[in-house]
Amino acid sequence: MKRALLLILIFVSTGVVAQNNYMGKNDPEATALLKRVSARYKNFRTLQANISLVVENAQGKKLTSQTGELFLKGNKYYLRFNGNTSFSDGSNIYNYDKSAGEIQITKINPKDNTLTPQRLFTDFYQKDYLYKLNDDIVKNGRIVQEVELTPLDKTQPYFKVLLEIDKATRNITGARIFEKAGNRYLYTISSSKPNASIADSKFVYNKKDFPGAEVIDLR
Repeated sequence: MKRALLLILIFVSTGVVAQNNYMGKNDPEATALLKRVSARYKNFRTLQANISLVVENAQGKKLTSQTGELFLKGNKYYLRFNGNTSFSDGSNIYNYDKSAGEIQITKINPKDNTLTPQRLFTDFYQKDYLYKLNDDIVKNGRIVQEVELTPLDKTQPYFKVLLEIDKATRNITGARIFEKAGNRYLYTISSSKPNASIADSKFVYNKKDFPGAEVIDLR
């Protein structure tokens, strides 16, 4: 499930190009909301969250579901789904594919627009997307604000991200992603704990943690 694991780092979606109602300009209401949410998360020293993922095909049939966990600390992150792991020590990114028995190492490129977990919660929207505020929706008895984001770079493999924000708490509660191949990736943040105690060793690569895995170093 390596692909599903990585999609939370580089939001991808599918279909026809979304129409933006603001003709190249961002919705001021969406701008104000995203700034408030970003400022809130920037105040957290760390963040620990439980995440669920449901993958559907274009007809809405569930293909798979799984749960995972995410840890953020400064410019470091650790993400795990069903034994597959992606983490960063701030300089390198390590992607472990359990089924393939390999771990791939790449160096972070500051010019790369990859949507890391840190950017998901803070500044990802500022220059890479057009965005608008859709109608409120109700999920699990809570009012959720939905922000629709369209990438400015049309060569990207995605056209739209639907970001969900709890109207009362300003917590990001999930995202809906539609892949060009037809699959839909539905992420839900079921719980989150800001300022949790997370050791730096959580984000450090240790070969002993991946016994027998082939190391593919692309740095």
